[in-house]
Amino acid sequence: MQTSFTLAQLADAAMAESEKILRTCVHCGFCTATCPTYVLLGDELDSPRGRIYLIKSMFESGAPADAKTVRHVDRCLSCLSCMTTCPSSVHYMHLVDHARAHIEATYQRPLLDRLLRRALGAVLPRPFLFRLALLAAMIAKPFARLLPARLAAMLALAPRTLEAPSPVDRPQVFAAEGPVRMRVALLTGCAQQVLDPAINEATIRLLTRLGCEVAVASGTGCCGALTHHLGQESAAHQAAQRNILAWLALWGGQGPDAIVVNASGCGTTVKDYGFMFRDDFAWAEPARRVAALARDVSEVVAALGLGDRAKAPASVTVAYHSACSLQHGQKITALPKSLLAAAGFAVKDIPEGHLCCGSAGTYNLLQPALAGELKARKIANIARVAPDVVAAGNIGCMTQLAGDARVPVVHTVELLDWATGGPPPAKLAARHSGRA
Repeated sequence: MQTSFTLAQLADAAMAESEKILRTCVHCGFCTATCPTYVLLGDELDSPRGRIYLIKSMFESGAPADAKTVRHVDRCLSCLSCMTTCPSSVHYMHLVDHARAHIEATYQRPLLDRLLRRALGAVLPRPFLFRLALLAAMIAKPFARLLPARLAAMLALAPRTLEAPSPVDRPQVFAAEGPVRMRVALLTGCAQQVLDPAINEATIRLLTRLGCEVAVASGTGCCGALTHHLGQESAAHQAAQRNILAWLALWGGQGPDAIVVNASGCGTTVKDYGFMFRDDFAWAEPARRVAALARDVSEVVAALGLGDRAKAPASVTVAYHSACSLQHGQKITALPKSLLAAAGFAVKDIPEGHLCCGSAGTYNLLQPALAGELKARKIANIARVAPDVVAAGNIGCMTQLAGDARVPVVHTVELLDWATGGPPPAKLAARHSGRA
């Protein structure tokens, strides 16, 4: 793709990076076949290629973002399916992230939209505030039909019950069972520890059982993904910096052997810390070190090996939902399924597994209509598999699917923990009270 940026524009490092990305695009259109919004809407501007043209025009003009560009960029899920499909290796993720930051800096959204985005950026990354918000949503749930569509959609996603905070999410070190094979830091996250604290509990049980010393570092929290994808770059950088400092200070400054992330949306962001701070003299090297240490929990479990201890309960068929941030963002596709199969579960793929479920961070809150269509499509495909349980590696997907899937939706690590000696996931306990 030809570009026409001025030398002054290219003096800006972020713009120079985006110009390089734009020049790799060859207009082939392969991305349209796997883009969820293009599949739904059939509008070229709601495809990666169309959005690339809009972003190019916005950047080259040097002008503030306009309503048309904002509308179509806002409809992008950042599922990154286009990056899996693209034969030219266009790094669409970095391009659309830059576009969102530019929009946030230059475009005046309607007042209610601004307030909602600021509220999401302030509340979701903070477990205490998020818990209060969910408690309020639970009270308001019966009145959802009286509210505007966007607020009604937000209430629909709120759980009917809320678990108490888990003690495992407090700063501490969990000893390995037997000889220490690896020392790891666990990102306990923000929204996940409120929505489903059992995930971190299962992760710690499994890792310590396999020989890991697991640290929850003081000062860690949100990875920055939520604010980053809202274009709120300052908040995202501050969250990332807190994590970087806390992780590298572990074990007397030696740092961990790996940083384990069990929410794939967070993992994709932590693995990108090096790029995020590439031009920051003080933070570039620490950020690169942390990004190099970041691992999805499935990668660490595979490296340690389940051994011969794994024995899944009999007759449990698992439909594996591959989160976009895992399969497209981190290129981890077969590994979680291989682990589940090695543990003894019968694993089935979900048809159209490359298409997003509609969660995408805050997308299902900001674009409820499109998210709802994608959810319905995913639920229909899950029903075709007829599983006993759905396994996923991302809390956003789990929350999106749980209400309508008609079978329990659990984290992959909960099933692996169960198969290696842990308790059955609470959502499955009623169906499987014992182990085979």
